[in-house]
Amino acid sequence: MKTGNGLALTVRTFTAIVLVFLIAPIVVVFPLSLSSGELLTLPTPGYSLRWYDDFFTSSKWLLATRNSFIVGIATAILATFLGTLGALGIFLGRFRGKTFLVAMLATPMVVPVVVTAIALYFAFSFVGLNNTLTGLVLAHTVLSVPYVLITVLATLQTFDRNLLKAAATLGAPPPAAFRRVLLPLIAPGVATGALFAFATSFDELVVAIFIAGPQQFTLPRQMYAGLREFLSPTIASAAVLLIICSLLLLTANEYFRTRGKTRTLPDDPAEPN
Repeated sequence: MKTGNGLALTVRTFTAIVLVFLIAPIVVVFPLSLSSGELLTLPTPGYSLRWYDDFFTSSKWLLATRNSFIVGIATAILATFLGTLGALGIFLGRFRGKTFLVAMLATPMVVPVVVTAIALYFAFSFVGLNNTLTGLVLAHTVLSVPYVLITVLATLQTFDRNLLKAAATLGAPPPAAFRRVLLPLIAPGVATGALFAFATSFDELVVAIFIAGPQQFTLPRQMYAGLREFLSPTIASAAVLLIICSLLLLTANEYFRTRGKTRTLPDDPAEPN
């Protein structure tokens, strides 16, 4: 019994150490964003909100934030549409090589991002999509579709195909069966995939460096430019806002995950019909 308690204490201690190791660098950003100094230094000479004011009054930071949300939302919509359709086609289709097809579609997840960025740069240069928000949305969609595809495919594994057969037997056409039977059951997985797509686009830097022009700078691209030019504490303020956005996305993802589990729980056998 004592051995088990000792092992549990060791695991908890080790987990706490790893947690502190991972979170400590992120926590340091918060006091830096409140620094009253002109440079990123610790300890801070004082505390002030001047760098948040600089962020929300600077045209370049506001433009980068607006571009990030525009590109992120557009990418999430397009990637969710394509990824969900691809997952449905693979799940409902009857053909050989499904595993190979999924592996090919998931290639952007394993290929180094810089390789994908270079390939997209040369491909988009032929059709004039470089230095445009449209090109950036399409490039981020290429990176985001695999996340939606994998997430929706995992959700579909718990779906009973007989429900679609029952809907067809009752006279429901395929679009109606999808909208009223299939989609409500896989909605948590689709929503989670959309969140992954948005997060992938919102936090992406390498492709933005190759594809985006000065007027298409996203928030990570503007932070990178600021690091190269001048270490202003405004960068720390932008980082704090990115952290808050990430926490909101994680909270939303946990909500959809919990909702998906609730939908798949079996009915209580003791409950009367």
